[in-house]
Amino acid sequence: MNQKIILALIIGVVVLVLAGVAWMLFFSNAPVNNGIGQNPSNVIIQGIITKDTPGARPGVWYITYEEPGSPALRKELDVSAINFTNKYLYNGQTARVEGYESNNVVKVTTLQILNVYKDDLIWAASPLPNDVLVSPIMVTGQARGNWFFEASFPVALLDANGKVLAQVPAQAQSEWMTTDYVGFGALLPFLKPATSTGTLVLQKDNPSGLPEHADELRIPVRFETAEKTVTLYYYNANNDKDASGNIMCSSQGLVGVVRRFPISTTPIQDAIKLLLQGQLTAVEKSQGISTEYPLPGVSLKSANLKDGVLTLEFSDPQNKTGGGSCRVGILWKQIESTAKQFPEVKSVRFIPEELFQP
Repeated sequence: MNQKIILALIIGVVVLVLAGVAWMLFFSNAPVNNGIGQNPSNVIIQGIITKDTPGARPGVWYITYEEPGSPALRKELDVSAINFTNKYLYNGQTARVEGYESNNVVKVTTLQILNVYKDDLIWAASPLPNDVLVSPIMVTGQARGNWFFEASFPVALLDANGKVLAQVPAQAQSEWMTTDYVGFGALLPFLKPATSTGTLVLQKDNPSGLPEHADELRIPVRFETAEKTVTLYYYNANNDKDASGNIMCSSQGLVGVVRRFPISTTPIQDAIKLLLQGQLTAVEKSQGISTEYPLPGVSLKSANLKDGVLTLEFSDPQNKTGGGSCRVGILWKQIESTAKQFPEVKSVRFIPEELFQP
């Protein structure tokens, strides 16, 4: 074989090898069609899911949500990759979606419905579980037609003790004599609750009164806590000196600091207990305000108000309320003045009588 033929064979082999390498490099760098497009970004969105609304592609789910400073945004959802059923998925529900976004389409990996629902009978759009309620509230959602009777069903709001704060009928928003879902709404003003939590109860209307036909959807809720402003009296020795600079141990040294606490049925006890905690701010301390409270082991056991006389029972197993007359006088004056800010309190006494003794 002459040299020209050998050289041609070598060149041919080299060309084939280089072509093979180029082919592998090209396809190893080519984008993989994984269904989510190139350079997908992770997204977590909470919003309202809808389907078959005006301007949307038929049969496709969308999520509408808001971002600070922006108008409402909408993204198409690709739910083909998740294992879920459409049974409990309805227009207008609030959902939390996680997935990968590409070209304004979110390929969903997790879809969590935040609304509360009962079987395939009723679901509530508002309020959501553990929402903080302020009177009045709007109760909305959808229920099967057989949840209604005469186009309504009862809605009740209970506090944590089971006390009914309000009860109104929820009205159907369209024809209710159907087995399909029907939108409902109810405006529910309610009394000021004594507890911080409660339950919203959406009851199936049951004109028969038979227990086998009764049903309800219960939603745990919270209430905006109403607060009361009180003055706690502590001591500033700089305000309690005579002309010679001596401490007088009098009420002249008492200084009021303002505090707020949740409204309850025992505001006097709450104020005294708060006083005994002795929690002064850094600013108050810098102004010369001081207190010996809290005292180890000292606590308020009970309070009894009768005919304007407030009797406070304390526990002081270590006798921390005793001492010199100046000290015990100032300790007691702080309690007495704090209690007397309540107009129904005319005088204050303590038990056991051996407390606050020099």
